[in-house]
Amino acid sequence: MDLFNSDPLSNLLPQDGMVQYHGKVMPSQEAQDFLVYLLENIPWKQDEVFIFGKHIITQRKMAWFADSGIPYSYSNTTKESLPWTAPLLKLKALAEEKTGTSYNSCLLNLYHSGAEGMGWHSDDEKAIVKDSPIASMSFGAERKFSLKHKKSQQSIAVILEHGSLLVMKGSTQRHWKHAMPKTKKVTRPRVNLTFRKMVEG
Repeated sequence: MDLFNSDPLSNLLPQDGMVQYHGKVMPSQEAQDFLVYLLENIPWKQDEVFIFGKHIITQRKMAWFADSGIPYSYSNTTKESLPWTAPLLKLKALAEEKTGTSYNSCLLNLYHSGAEGMGWHSDDEKAIVKDSPIASMSFGAERKFSLKHKKSQQSIAVILEHGSLLVMKGSTQRHWKHAMPKTKKVTRPRVNLTFRKMVEG
C-alpha cells in the first residue's frame, strides 16, 4: 500500500476506520502566510494536564477555539474556548469544503521543534460527537504521523506536509491510536490545527 498516496479517496487504514490524506490543500505561499499568522497571533499557552495524579506541564503549547460556550475537557483539565478569528474561520471553511463536514471547534498545538511530540492516544472523549470526522491541518516543519491498531498493533505512518490536510473518521478513534514521534532531525516549528465536532449543550 502506498502510504504517501495523496488521493483523498484512498483509505490509509487496512481495517476498522478511515484515514484520508489530502496532501497540500493550498499554495505554498498561502501556507507560509498562515504559519506566520499562527505563530505570531495565537495566544499560546503550555498545556497542563493531570495524569495518574501528577500535574504535568508540556513544552508543547496549545490553544482552544470554538463556537460560544463549548469547553474542552481531557486529562482532568478543562479549557474554555476563545472566539474565532477571521483567519481561523477561513481555515475552518477550507476544512469543511474538503471534508464535507461542519466543525464547531479547533484545538491548536505548537511544536517548537522535533524535540516535542505527542504520545499514543485516541481522540475518543465523550465530549466529541461519536465517530465524527477530525480534520488535521499542518503548517511548518514536516513531521511523521503514526497510527497503531489497538488490538493487532499493526502500524502505519504518513509524512504531514506544510499546508496539508489529514482526516480521521468513522470508527478510527475506537480502534486506532495515533502519535507524533519526537525526532532530532527537525529543528523548525510545526503548528497543527484539529477541527472537531463537539457535543453542544
